[in-house]
Amino acid sequence: MLKHFNLTGKKMPFHTFLALGTHFGKVFLLDIQGNVTQKFEIVQVFGLYTREGFHENFDCPIKVVALHPQFTRSNYKQFVTGGNKLLLYERNWLNRWKTSVLHEGEGSITAIQWRANLIAWANNVGVKIYDIGTKQRITNVLRDNVSLRPDMYPCSLCWKDNSSLIVGWGSSIKICVVKERNPTEMRDLPSRYVEIVSAFETEFFISGLAPLADQLVTLYFVKENSDHMDEEFRARPRLDIIQPLPESCEEISSDALTVRNFQDNECRDYRLEHSEGESLFYIISPKDIVVAKERDQDDHIDWLLEKKKYEEALMAAEISFKNIKRHDVQKIGMAYINHLVEKGDYDSAARKCQKVLGKNMELWENEVYRFKTIGQLKAISQYLPRGDLRLRPAIYEMILHDFLKTDYEGFATLIREWPGELYNNMAIVQAVSDHLKKEPTNRILLTTLAELYTYDQRYDRALEIYLRLRHKDVYQLIHKHNLFSSIEDKIVLLMDFDKEKAVDMLLDNEDKLSVSVPVFSLQELICLIFSPQYLHKLFKRDHHKGQKYHERQIGLYAEYDRPNLLPFLRDSTHCPLEKALEVCQQRNFVEETVFLLSRMGNCRRALQMIMEELEDVDKAIEFAKDQDDAELWEDLISYSIDKPPFITGLLNNIGTHVDPILLIHRIKEGMEIPNLRDSLVKILQDYNLQILLREGCKKILVADSLSLLQKMHRTQMRGVRVDEENICESCHATILPSDMAKPFSVVVFHCRHMFHKECLPSSGTFCNICSAKKRGPGSGILEIKK
Repeated sequence: MLKHFNLTGKKMPFHTFLALGTHFGKVFLLDIQGNVTQKFEIVQVFGLYTREGFHENFDCPIKVVALHPQFTRSNYKQFVTGGNKLLLYERNWLNRWKTSVLHEGEGSITAIQWRANLIAWANNVGVKIYDIGTKQRITNVLRDNVSLRPDMYPCSLCWKDNSSLIVGWGSSIKICVVKERNPTEMRDLPSRYVEIVSAFETEFFISGLAPLADQLVTLYFVKENSDHMDEEFRARPRLDIIQPLPESCEEISSDALTVRNFQDNECRDYRLEHSEGESLFYIISPKDIVVAKERDQDDHIDWLLEKKKYEEALMAAEISFKNIKRHDVQKIGMAYINHLVEKGDYDSAARKCQKVLGKNMELWENEVYRFKTIGQLKAISQYLPRGDLRLRPAIYEMILHDFLKTDYEGFATLIREWPGELYNNMAIVQAVSDHLKKEPTNRILLTTLAELYTYDQRYDRALEIYLRLRHKDVYQLIHKHNLFSSIEDKIVLLMDFDKEKAVDMLLDNEDKLSVSVPVFSLQELICLIFSPQYLHKLFKRDHHKGQKYHERQIGLYAEYDRPNLLPFLRDSTHCPLEKALEVCQQRNFVEETVFLLSRMGNCRRALQMIMEELEDVDKAIEFAKDQDDAELWEDLISYSIDKPPFITGLLNNIGTHVDPILLIHRIKEGMEIPNLRDSLVKILQDYNLQILLREGCKKILVADSLSLLQKMHRTQMRGVRVDEENICESCHATILPSDMAKPFSVVVFHCRHMFHKECLPSSGTFCNICSAKKRGPGSGILEIKK
């Protein structure tokens, strides 16, 4: 049976080894693979690589040994041992060992851990920490559960760093931090003190502890209750990773360990040691040593592959591709594709090929042939490379031929989606033509053949097929490839197929197709309903284009598109009014006839039609307002005088155009007129409004006149500069004489024209220049004499 020492996992400059002691007093040194490298019959301090050593007999068994953290093969000056006493061994300057008792009297010492200048040990009472630098004991952390036997449930100690100690005892864990004391609080106290920053209970008994970053690795001794018996039984030990919190912990992971004779083991029979800096953990039981290490991404991928979670394995490999060492992303991807194929999920397998195969054309071709073997070319066809990186044309042609045999629609889809450069176009055209010999009317094959001809720039053949099929893409083909010269004899067919698109095409490409071409066809096919559409759009684009067809357009609008007839009559300056009037009267189009009559000057007849045929007083009033003719108002009043509803309409609207008294005087006495009172009130309101408007206008006019008069007065009072640069507008000589001593006389008008007085006519009242231009004569404002 193995006996455990604190020498476990000591790292030397050139070697890492594990030291194990047995109950028979023997010590074995093992390498990290578990091979025995050395064996010793007694416990002593000795040099592994030198003859130097230390040997001492003790009065009681040595339970634990702790070396100084800087203990090396060339520097072993201090170590401590634990039995009933805690002894410190130090080398003095004579190279002899000096022994000091650090602690005794509290039972056996069961655990020792040394970090920097701090030594922590556990006995039956609790845990002590000693500062070897100041030679002071800092604290005593008492044992919580005193009901547990300390020899059966020993304490576990480990340093997280130079100041953080982790204590596990029974089912309790405490994290203690050594801190510097404030100098003002020292007095007779140690320079350091301990603060417990976390304390919590665990579900099982603790056999060992080790730090892992900010988490803890815990080795649990597990007892469980039997389903069939009331007594407890020993289960497999557990290795857990937990996240400590101030008063609890959070479980990160848990693994049950299989060791020999675990049913017979106690809590004291397990031990956990770790190799600092390597994330290696040693779980030691009486019969086995288990080495645990932190799981890396390769381990995680191994587990995922073992569980057949290929998608997660591939994702993990892609995320950590720089860190994985034993796995390859593409190989994992291939394993995933194989798994999907085995499951029969061919579409997912094909979709993954895009991601996994990438730019490896050889792998792509292998997969295509595999999918062909299992009859699933259709699944992989939509994911094949079709950009800068491409497979051999034979691969694409093989897939197209396969579709052509089994799936015409799928074949057509591939032809639309795949660039024509991927395959031999002529070979595929020949294959389609062969199939059309068996099915000459198949629309899918014909459409696909037209697309293939388009790729091959044989547009005339493509156009022929599209027209035969009356296919909607014929217009796109014509526009895209400028095939207007090929359709001059096919315009009627195009317009009969889709009138709107044909008209738009003809009008958008007038420079390529003469207007006379489609119109000539229209003359031959005047009965076709598409004629007004073309002429209407032509007229909307330019009122003057196609003017010679405006006469025909009148009849077309009247026959097929009456709502646009009246706007056409209003906007056209080229349609014959007599012809339009004849057409409208034949069809009894009252509104259009009224407009034409008014445009031809027969306003009285137009008004009569509104009143007699439309019987719309509002429209009649609106018409009279637009014409602004007194005779029309008289006719309207005369027609309305015996019709009370018309009188009401006139009373409500006539006030601003005709004196309402003329209408009121002509109303027969006793005639009942609907809403007469309201109408009279409105007339009065309109009259008052007119008076107010006139008064307002008058005030504005007076104010503006006064303002302009004042401005004119200021302008006329302003002086005018006359110097030697000014000339006489009559003789064009300098206005001022060269000899200013001689007498002279100058006349300056408000228009700023200047004359010598002797150059003006005898009257000299007005500016000759302004009078001749009829801009209003300027008056003389200044006469300069000397």
